[in-house]
Amino acid sequence: MTLAVTTACTQQKTLVLYYSQTGTTQAVAEELQRQLGADIERIEAVNPYDGDFQATIERSGAEMKSGELPAIQPLKVNLADYDLIFIGFPVWFGTYAMPVATLVAENTFEGKTVVPFCTFGSGGLNTSTDALRKALPKADIRQGYGVREARMTAAPKELDRFLIENGYKEGTVTPLPDYSPQQPVIEADVAIFNAACSDYQFPLGTPLTVGSRETDESTDYKFTVQSRDMSGAETTSIIFVTVGKAEGSQPEFTEVVR
Repeated sequence: MTLAVTTACTQQKTLVLYYSQTGTTQAVAEELQRQLGADIERIEAVNPYDGDFQATIERSGAEMKSGELPAIQPLKVNLADYDLIFIGFPVWFGTYAMPVATLVAENTFEGKTVVPFCTFGSGGLNTSTDALRKALPKADIRQGYGVREARMTAAPKELDRFLIENGYKEGTVTPLPDYSPQQPVIEADVAIFNAACSDYQFPLGTPLTVGSRETDESTDYKFTVQSRDMSGAETTSIIFVTVGKAEGSQPEFTEVVR
């Protein structure tokens, strides 16, 4: 039997603070604002990243290598007025986008509860959250939310669960089951993995083992995958795949954890 869990948030003054280049992260930020009734502000670069994907990668990569931080416009809000701050960004090179790097260099967020949220091509929530914890040791950095750009239609329902489970808004959710223990993949598992991942623009690796779980709406898989890091060295990663139970649903990967 499944038990429902109800959570109730404490009254905190909440801000959704985000950087978005293409509008994808902005869509998540606005959904957060809608569900929370929070204040919202966009982080703006003085010299915008207004080129195409390749131009953004080249510029941000050069800035990361040199340690040069892009100037950002002064915030209109006073961070001191807020208890709970959601910080949103696209993931660049496995971490938060450069305008957010400037934000955290200029503000300590001391005494604040900070919840990251991000959009990405394959993953980066875990690595960007770790980077925030290192950059903001005086803040309470909580577990965040991330969504692939290819799965933006799933964000409203996922955010609803995330916010309720973590006590940021009132509501009732059914707890998700644990994944089963990892077992060597069989042919059917590989077929599901390939259907979810083979069309991605970069190779995601070879599945070795898998665990699964059943929910009311999907069958979810947690694959351990042999892959290569950015230097070409062999490594392992975790790739999560979901298959909806609605007619016509196809396997799709939700996140890569490297």
